Amino acid sequence: MSNARAFAANSPTSRLESVTIPRREVGPDDVEFEILFCGVCHSDIHTVRNEWDIWPTVYPCVPGHEIVGRVTKVGPKVTKFKPGDLAATGCMIDSCLKCRSCQEHLEQYCDNGATIFTYNSHDPYNTAPTTYGGYSDRIVVKEHFVLHVPKTLDPAATAPLLCAGITLYSPLKHWNAGPGKKVGIVGLGGLGHMGVKFAHALGAHTVLFTTSTSKIEDGKRLGASEVVVSKNADEMQRHIRSFDLIVNTVAAPHNLDAYTSLLGRDGTMVLVGAPATPHPSPAVFNLLMARRSIAGSGIGGIAETQEMLDYCAKHCITSDIELIPIQKINEAYERVIKGDVKYRFVIDMQSLKA
Repeated sequence: MSNARAFAANSPTSRLESVTIPRREVGPDDVEFEILFCGVCHSDIHTVRNEWDIWPTVYPCVPGHEIVGRVTKVGPKVTKFKPGDLAATGCMIDSCLKCRSCQEHLEQYCDNGATIFTYNSHDPYNTAPTTYGGYSDRIVVKEHFVLHVPKTLDPAATAPLLCAGITLYSPLKHWNAGPGKKVGIVGLGGLGHMGVKFAHALGAHTVLFTTSTSKIEDGKRLGASEVVVSKNADEMQRHIRSFDLIVNTVAAPHNLDAYTSLLGRDGTMVLVGAPATPHPSPAVFNLLMARRSIAGSGIGGIAETQEMLDYCAKHCITSDIELIPIQKINEAYERVIKGDVKYRFVIDMQSLKA
């Protein structure tokens, strides 16, 4: 065991501050890498502030699950990485790898409930009371959960792909977004802007839903065929019963009926935003009368995440980011809550040395 630098919160109301944390030594099938960049996800804020009853926060909490770094050491059984490689890890760092879901490369849905998340999860190695994330100078991860970063991608703008990117790529692929399909993306934030980019790249007729007229121009720049201001009843009415798929990225409770009514027969709305309190219950008849569905989707498996990174390299897709030093993380959290970022903060972890 050795020490690492990090930023952590010590309570739901405290600021994130500089701390020292333990990291385990590199095991036979482990990869250690120096963290170069780490994205700031809204889930980081929910967790730091202990806002999810289903997942109580253990303090100190070191957030961060959009991690890109440079490999510094590998275990003797590691075959896919070597020191100097650019590598990444996302929302999970372990699972049972034996159940049906894990065998089908869907480790995030481990049937044995053994998925270990990058932070605020049970630490199977007993290095610390909980796992510590990417707001740190280095991390040690089992090789199976480490990803290759294509050389053509900007490492800083790649970091948010490890959560925001795969969270949108996975449902768009699973529900067959592509040519001939009409796809809606609700919300233009860290998740939503990746949804617009991916739906457009996949060839779908892409419609962005936003509450803000100020985001119309950006939505079209990112690839939306149309932008609908959801507060405008006439604009919403024009799209009744016309969508094959809607991916809802909003992380605050809201009326889902406004969007399910836009689905055509057999259409699906997929929820990927995770609010701290539940959405109001949807109207059942709105679902029954057109065989509509409301579904959920959580990140993606390791194989699919690597597929997504390779797809991004092929199609020149990365996140729109604002790079910040770690010393501005508390200010960044407040700006995320206000929606004042286009569209993802990424921490330059070299600033931790300061």
